[in-house]
Amino acid sequence: MPRFTIVVPVFKVQGYLAACLDSVLTQDFDDYEVIGVDDCSPDASGAILDDYARRDERITVLHLAQNVGLSGARNAGLTQARGDYVLLLDSDDTLTPGSLRALAARLDATGSPDVLIYDYARTYWDGKVLRNTLSGLLSEEGADTFRLRERPQLLNLLQIAWNKAYRRDFLEGLGLRFPPGYYEDTPWTYATLLAADSVSVLDRVCVHYRQRREGGNILRTVSRKHFDVFDQYARVYDFLDALPDGAHWRTAMFGRMIDHYLKVLEQPGRLPEDARSEFFHRAAADYRARVPGGFTRPEGLRGYKYALLERDNFRLMAGVGNAAKGRRVAKTTARQTIRKSKRTAMGLLYRSHRQADLDPNLALFSSYWSRSVSCNPAAIAAETSRIAPHIRQVWAIRPDRMSQVPAGVQAVPVGSREFWAMAARATYFVNNVNFADALVKREGQIHVQTHHGTPLKKMGLDQRDYPVSTGMDFTKLMERVDRWDYSLSSNGHSTRIWERVYPSNYTTLESGYPRNDVLVNATAADVRAARTELGLAEGTTAFLYMPTHRDYERDFRPRVDLARLAARLGPDTTLLVRGHYFYDAPSELAERGGGRVIDVSAHPRVETLYLASDALITDYSSAMFDYANLDRPIIVFADDWEIYSAVRGTYFDLRVEPPGAVAFSEEELVDILLSGEWCDAESASERAAFRRRFCEFDDGHAAERVVRRVFLGEQRMRPITPVAERSPVPAPSALSLPVPPSSANGPRTHAQWA
Repeated sequence: MPRFTIVVPVFKVQGYLAACLDSVLTQDFDDYEVIGVDDCSPDASGAILDDYARRDERITVLHLAQNVGLSGARNAGLTQARGDYVLLLDSDDTLTPGSLRALAARLDATGSPDVLIYDYARTYWDGKVLRNTLSGLLSEEGADTFRLRERPQLLNLLQIAWNKAYRRDFLEGLGLRFPPGYYEDTPWTYATLLAADSVSVLDRVCVHYRQRREGGNILRTVSRKHFDVFDQYARVYDFLDALPDGAHWRTAMFGRMIDHYLKVLEQPGRLPEDARSEFFHRAAADYRARVPGGFTRPEGLRGYKYALLERDNFRLMAGVGNAAKGRRVAKTTARQTIRKSKRTAMGLLYRSHRQADLDPNLALFSSYWSRSVSCNPAAIAAETSRIAPHIRQVWAIRPDRMSQVPAGVQAVPVGSREFWAMAARATYFVNNVNFADALVKREGQIHVQTHHGTPLKKMGLDQRDYPVSTGMDFTKLMERVDRWDYSLSSNGHSTRIWERVYPSNYTTLESGYPRNDVLVNATAADVRAARTELGLAEGTTAFLYMPTHRDYERDFRPRVDLARLAARLGPDTTLLVRGHYFYDAPSELAERGGGRVIDVSAHPRVETLYLASDALITDYSSAMFDYANLDRPIIVFADDWEIYSAVRGTYFDLRVEPPGAVAFSEEELVDILLSGEWCDAESASERAAFRRRFCEFDDGHAAERVVRRVFLGEQRMRPITPVAERSPVPAPSALSLPVPPSSANGPRTHAQWA
């Protein structure tokens, strides 16, 4: 039997589950089993559990037939436990390094007590870590083991089940199971502590208790379900009645119960306003029914609240709460006044426009910091024109880029009077980055965050641990994230990362990336037209070279000698070179290539470049994830992998999970291209696995899904066509017919669709 059984109940935690499991699997103590209980989670949590179980035999997965809630999931795991001791770990929390070894050592040193209590720390999205404020109660001074009578102050600890190791034989003898409800930890915690013949403590933080920005904690949910606390204390008192020394604990338990009731009553964001009076009267009834003989109320304000409960006087209690609320409102108003005084960028015009009604049919689009009409927002705009033509589309464009707006597209310069008028009254906002901080989200406005790539490099809150984040204001970032109503995803990998690194209350739409629809739906005629537009002769092999931005480089300088590479590849090869949009276009590239190097950095449609090319050469660009939809060869040139991964960080190792052949030097790149390794069976196999993983939702109908959900309000999305059932457009090498004149127009642009 293992030393520990760790029960992990799982429900809608796909963004956090991997971190939880990794915190267990990377411990320096391996005598344990993990029982992951999938409580019919509607997201990818169950699949994540299965993936981990395939890779580590210590993990057992239970998939429940129906959703039973946290208590039922824990109980299901407990029935399968084989360890000497049972630990309960919530699936969005993590074990600290070395905690299992420390627990095992303490259990050995204290003679295998019934219950071992250990400490925790709250962790916050901004990196702050705060240890339990009552950690002093876990001092290891004195007897190694004791009964609760000897240290009754331990009852003051937070009523949680996951900061303790329980001897399995003790639990089975007690016959204890978690009851249903919001406050299921309350009867469990008190019962185990009161019934234990031996208790020990470990003065060490073993769990990081995640404080999720986006909620995830039902105790911070406004609901009548908080009335459940009364049923849970009824169970506690039933347990006391059955204990031989239960009478001894009635005074202490009464104080804990009343304090808990008062906390639920007074904590903002728990009870609906119209339920507060009813809750108070229920609490007052419990007070009078269970107050021990000779009970002395505490002193001060706490004692005054006890007296109001005893007298069932809600009017005076509401007065106490209103006074406190008044103080909070005054402080909040003062802070808001200061903030408003600093918002000079909005100007009087913007504020005046915000007094007008929203235009229900107005949508403001932006892309790449208002640089262009492109990417996912452009694809959504085009589909909106097709199936929701009543929506008026306006693009926010930088003043210096207004001349590049396609014909037929309405645009306003960012910062202009027209822009602020649109920002004040638009109902819909669609962007692949974020709108400016000065934009105030009004009630009724809907923001769609499309993103602009599948993340290989670390993003959002994950950037805090890397040098490139120096100077980044993560508080401001999270305020921008809080404006999102929808976040688009093209694969489960992205979904899990976005939800974790951009925690807020938006809805994830696993729609696919709209910009990739054109790649999936393209025809042979589109490929021929793209080749013709770029002047690529029949029989020419075109490699599209697209390196990404590097935070540690100020200018774009190809990491290979392109002219030399083109010469070595021969006259039938052309290099299409596209620098990252963060850099100025490297116009001198083509001059050195002898006609076989074409600078396409300024080309308005990257999709045309994808369709025209035979293969992609990139490094760490998200282009590889989009290009994989074409099922054409991808070559990774990772000569500075160690630097890039250290400075920016990555979510997986491209050297281990590549989309095709990988080169670490220019010579290796040349060998791969000349030998045919770039398009051999092994690279095709790697590409197939990559495509299954990262093109999961890109089936050619992404834009339609978004438009129908956001602009038309349809809740049911079109089912995703599996990757195996899709037929990519033929590669250029498979086409031999000349280009028909009628089809030489290239892929449809936003302007043509609109």
